[in-house]
Amino acid sequence: MHLAVFSAKPHDRCFLDAANARGPHGILYLETALDRHTAALADGHVAVSIYIDDRADASALAVLAAGGTRLITLRSACHSHVDLEAARRLGLTVSYAPDYSPHAVAEHAVALLLSLVRRIPHAYSRVREGNFSVEGLLGFDLHGKTVAIVGAGRIGLVTGRILRGFGCRVLACDPHPSAEALAEGFTFGPLQEVLGEADVVSLHCPLLPATRHLVNRSTLAWFKRGAVLINTSRGGLLDSHAVIEALGTGRLSAVGIDLYEDEARLGYDPPAGQGAHDDITSRLISLSNVLVTGHQAYFTREAVSAISRATLAAVDAFAAGRAPAHLLVAPAPAPAI
Repeated sequence: MHLAVFSAKPHDRCFLDAANARGPHGILYLETALDRHTAALADGHVAVSIYIDDRADASALAVLAAGGTRLITLRSACHSHVDLEAARRLGLTVSYAPDYSPHAVAEHAVALLLSLVRRIPHAYSRVREGNFSVEGLLGFDLHGKTVAIVGAGRIGLVTGRILRGFGCRVLACDPHPSAEALAEGFTFGPLQEVLGEADVVSLHCPLLPATRHLVNRSTLAWFKRGAVLINTSRGGLLDSHAVIEALGTGRLSAVGIDLYEDEARLGYDPPAGQGAHDDITSRLISLSNVLVTGHQAYFTREAVSAISRATLAAVDAFAAGRAPAHLLVAPAPAPAI
């Protein structure tokens, strides 16, 4: 089957080719992002693979369907960039790549935390300039501290396990905790309670109407003064203006984020030399007690390999007349004879 890959980067080509090494599929790699203007580039391709930068709105999906596309397979767990109802109307099947590496994201969250509490970026810059002074680099032990995991899904669960290995007390908040999370022995409580006790707060929530700006002026008032905030989940969980204010007042002592509130407009992977230009993100990046990475928490060999295998598995299944695993929109039923 013919597969068109939008927003293709060199690592996509490498890992998708490896996953397709024994397969019959022809793959067209398109560096451009999908939108209604570029969708026609996939004409004649039954399957299309897209990433989080792609805009699979109703207009783009209509062009894809008119060109013969029947399967959309996402190289992500996030699917907010896809109009699923439009896909259903057009008879498109949509699959996604779930849980490709909770360890990758959890380990990145802990890397951000350690970098902040031990002042690693500042120390690195000083030493490169020949300055070995430790003044201003005083950190604190994670051992014995209280950590709040907000969202105790697979990633939050792994993050909590890692931090418990450091000797942290782990609290958790989740409206629907899994049996696995409950069995882990974390202390569950309401959001206000866990935020008020935590030295470190790590967010692992989906972005839903109920969680947008979960961290805002009101909820920041619940934080323990001087807490560290880590977000490797969704940028929209933070009210960035409120977070900057809290950093200024000392309510937060440091913030580590792998994504930011307006990232959909700025793009996850802008061309070299073209960084984020909105005022609020520039302000965050400029603060000495904020560490920002560019949506790389998932970006490990293991995770990208798993995404590529999931993508090709969906194409394999569809080519064989089976429904792919991990469906967001199921195949249209065959017409009655």
